[in-house]
Amino acid sequence: MRKAALHNLGCKVNSYETEAMTQLLKKAGYEIVSFQDQADVYIINTCSVTNMADRKSRQMLHKAKKQNPNAVVVATGCYVQTATEKVAQDLSIDLVVGNNRKKDIVEILNEYYAEKEAGEQVKEEYVIDINHTDEYEDLEISTVTEHTRAHLKIQDGCNNFCSYCIIPYARGRIRSRTMESIKAELERLSASGFKEIVLTGINLSCYDDNGKKLIDVIEMADNVNGIERIRLGSLDPEVVTEDFVERLGKVKKICPHFHF
Repeated sequence: MRKAALHNLGCKVNSYETEAMTQLLKKAGYEIVSFQDQADVYIINTCSVTNMADRKSRQMLHKAKKQNPNAVVVATGCYVQTATEKVAQDLSIDLVVGNNRKKDIVEILNEYYAEKEAGEQVKEEYVIDINHTDEYEDLEISTVTEHTRAHLKIQDGCNNFCSYCIIPYARGRIRSRTMESIKAELERLSASGFKEIVLTGINLSCYDDNGKKLIDVIEMADNVNGIERIRLGSLDPEVVTEDFVERLGKVKKICPHFHF
């Protein structure tokens, strides 16, 4: 049984995706160990929101290779997406996995090991041009490390292109998870005993599934048995319209707190 260790940097969306990759690896038979332990595979889910985040991402990748030079070091996340060439040249990294390919982590590792056994030693890159995809990467979780609260990612990407922000280049354009997929995960999390749900996304306010908006997701979550509290990730002020507030006022399980 191979051992895998994962380390997360950055936002709640990254945390969710790291948790989802952890569950995929467990299901595939990997033993999940602490990042401080000796592992066969180290996966670092990187961040690139600031220069400091870039530096921390590089530090953790180099630390993993120092801990076990024979391990497979996998770089994934936003730093990978925005600095692909630099990452590809880093000798500490064996696999480069961009955003929107995290769901394929098990298959990517299987392919890497098969090529290695065949005597091939080429660094593999699995990075799509995220700025030209409208595919929502449908990762999911059924359990989390916290006992009562679970984050639920429902949206990815941003179209704002603020002058100071790299996120649209790291995460691509706005993409939303389907209502059906969200409801299924809500029900799984509720069945697993989670009472509190935090809806999260890169630009949560822009959620749109064929005309269904964020308020529709909140109302749906309010009707899932077992879910007692609903929280929201960061919002843009423009989402709080009169209609949004009027409908939200009827949602019994919403926690009265906004983060703008």
